[in-house]
Amino acid sequence: MAHKKNPDTTVLIVEDEVAIVTMLRYNLEREGFRVLSTGDGEEAVTMVKEHHPDVIVLDWMLPSMTGVEVCKHLRWDQTTKNIPIIMLSARGEEGDRIRGLDSGADDYMVKPFSPSELVSRIRAVFRRIRPSLSEKILEFSGIVLDITSHKVVRDGKDVHLSPTEFGLLRHLMEHPGRVFSREQLLDAVWGHDIYVELRTVDVHIRRLRKGLNYDGIQPDLIRTVRSAGYALEENPNGTNYINEDTVEA
Repeated sequence: MAHKKNPDTTVLIVEDEVAIVTMLRYNLEREGFRVLSTGDGEEAVTMVKEHHPDVIVLDWMLPSMTGVEVCKHLRWDQTTKNIPIIMLSARGEEGDRIRGLDSGADDYMVKPFSPSELVSRIRAVFRRIRPSLSEKILEFSGIVLDITSHKVVRDGKDVHLSPTEFGLLRHLMEHPGRVFSREQLLDAVWGHDIYVELRTVDVHIRRLRKGLNYDGIQPDLIRTVRSAGYALEENPNGTNYINEDTVEA
């Protein structure tokens, strides 16, 4: 029976060796991860854009596209560039490791490897990139979100948000710096089985911005990425994102 340690965390395995996929799926699901898999590089790129996994375990040698090519493609794309990638390879030479890491991988493991070590490395990646994900309190640039009490405070002052706006903020704070399309936000906050117009996301993002910028002088942390989506980012220069155009379809 799977432990409910990581119920909202999705791992995409990109590997064409069935035995390795079976082994990884068993060990990851046992730890409570949701697992997706494919053995094809081109299909992997499509799946990443559709499902936006939390971490990718990517084999170097793949049909249609190599793991290095997949990695570079994902790093070039604004909507996928921040997804953690752990590369697997039978290539253990220093030059191969450097090439894999230089292509954009966050970590590199040489085959054969221990499944328990891979799980540990996935956790290590999350600690570096999403350190507050497992906490009941999320913090980002002066914003404190209490998941248990459903309260939000910014710079010591209470922020009043609707349940939907709270859900949007929570999702963005769990993935700081990552760009989400309106479709992805709909799935994450409203759910897969509810039909909602895409523009509804824009309306709630505007309300969320207004709630967070209660006094009109707070720097806006929600960035609109034209034709891509929205991201929560540090804003050291105080750029006012509120007046940016909404996302284009």
